[in-house]
Amino acid sequence: MAADKFLDLPPAAQRDKAAFEVLRVWIAEQGQHVSIRSGAWEDPFAWGIVLADLARHIALSHEIQNKSTDKDAFLERLLEGFHAEIDNPTDEPEGEVTQ
Repeated sequence: MAADKFLDLPPAAQRDKAAFEVLRVWIAEQGQHVSIRSGAWEDPFAWGIVLADLARHIALSHEIQNKSTDKDAFLERLLEGFHAEIDNPTDEPEGEVTQ
């Protein structure tokens, strides 16, 4: 099980000496826990692009894993969940800056 706890580092991140991690998300103690490199970009617009790209990667991954899945329908449902949580949060983020 220990080997399954961590995702593989993308090959490009291994090759590129200038690569750096901006986001890590864990499910632990029945909740979501994150590490964020908050100073990666000055403009919040860039984070919007990251979130949109992540949504598309998640939909594509799900389509590949479940060959019958409609990627567009999956993405639409993902966005419904995103908007529902933005509009009515189920919890408030908390934490501290550690670096």
